[in-house]
Amino acid sequence: MPRLALYALVVCLLAVTAAVVSFVQGSLLGIVWVLIAGLSSNMCWYYLKRGRSVIR
Repeated sequence: MPRLALYALVVCLLAVTAAVVSFVQGSLLGIVWVLIAGLSSNMCWYYLKRGRSVIR
């Protein structure tokens, strides 16, 4: 697994956790965390696909 994909996956998981905590506390800041999670998820997929194409 490429290093950047791993970093993006970690950021995605942390953003999802922060979103859940924010929504449980009743804060609308969770919306921002959901957007960050979506962005980092897309980055993770991009770096995974790019890493696979470089290997082949």
